[in-house]
Amino acid sequence: MGHSQADKAATRARVLRITSRKIRAEGVTRPAIADLMKEAGLTHGGFYKHFTSRDDLIAQAAAVALTEGSAKLERAARGNERSARDGLIDAYLARRHRDRPATGCALVTLGAAAGRGDERLRQAYEKQVRAYLELIEGPDGDGRDAGAEAMLTLAALVGAVLMARAVADEDLSDELLETVARRLRQPASEAS
Repeated sequence: MGHSQADKAATRARVLRITSRKIRAEGVTRPAIADLMKEAGLTHGGFYKHFTSRDDLIAQAAAVALTEGSAKLERAARGNERSARDGLIDAYLARRHRDRPATGCALVTLGAAAGRGDERLRQAYEKQVRAYLELIEGPDGDGRDAGAEAMLTLAALVGAVLMARAVADEDLSDELLETVARRLRQPASEAS
């Protein structure tokens, strides 16, 4: 790759990284191209050297956001002595994750947009959902029950963080995270 091609690739990666953080923090409709390019140290006119349209940028940035945010959580899950599921619960339902959406898991912030988005966005979202389900289920998943439990766990994690970020009362926000974490850690036989 020539020097100018390397520079172009680095610039593109910088724009994608900036946009991925913005869409996690603000959603897909808010960031304006001019603002994103300015933050990347570029002019608005340079945008089309890297992307065909705003939708192209958003779809690619969403894929980056989904992958980037999950990398941290996957490390936390795999580093837990008890189980990957418990590690994911601990990391996902932490106040730190709730309070830092720009660097957190994009499943929370991109869910509604993916549901209304183009095929590329839905596919990127689905890919991440499947990766989390596989991580939660673990290598020794025992069929339907493990798959169903993984789906329930993931839905509870994403929903709890979404609601904890959305409510105004900080005590309620903390309670949502703590209660869902406690219930998810309970064995199925005790939860009834």
